[in-house]
Amino acid sequence: MTSLAVDELLALVAHHQPVDAREVESLATFRREVVQLTDPCNEHAHTTHVTASGVVVSSEATVLHLHKRLNLWLQPGGHIEKDEHPSAGALREAQEETGLHVRHPESGAVFFHLDVHPGPRGHTHLDLRYLLLADHLEVPAPGAEESQQVRWFSWEEAGKIADMGLVGALVRAQELIRTYVR
Repeated sequence: MTSLAVDELLALVAHHQPVDAREVESLATFRREVVQLTDPCNEHAHTTHVTASGVVVSSEATVLHLHKRLNLWLQPGGHIEKDEHPSAGALREAQEETGLHVRHPESGAVFFHLDVHPGPRGHTHLDLRYLLLADHLEVPAPGAEESQQVRWFSWEEAGKIADMGLVGALVRAQELIRTYVR
């Protein structure tokens, strides 16, 4: 599957309902910025680009990792590879960064949150967030090149230590697990 064109990205977020004021602002920024990009998912084409991440959940908990450079507890995610759909990028990044057997819900990929935030080297990330499922009994086993600080957190714990840009996604993910986690 190829990376999404601008019109496909706009269609993806067209009916999205933000969970909080930060996401309202992120959605407006996303819509304003993405139309200016010729290759929106290519980190080398523009300093502003679309990224993808996965909020990994079970019925009881969520997985966060301590980002090596930022020293913040975040969801796994990162840059989208050439010819990769953002939902596939979120899945790949989550598998690489957690070592867990993560998956999209049986009904298909669920885009559910958006955050715009600064990235490294003066870049701006337009981050599409997907709901990913995993077994909370599975122990994270990230690759050697990834942060080794990866673990399951209760929803309450995660809300207390997560970066502020992730709090709204955690609230929404907790609501969604009733639909997608059995």
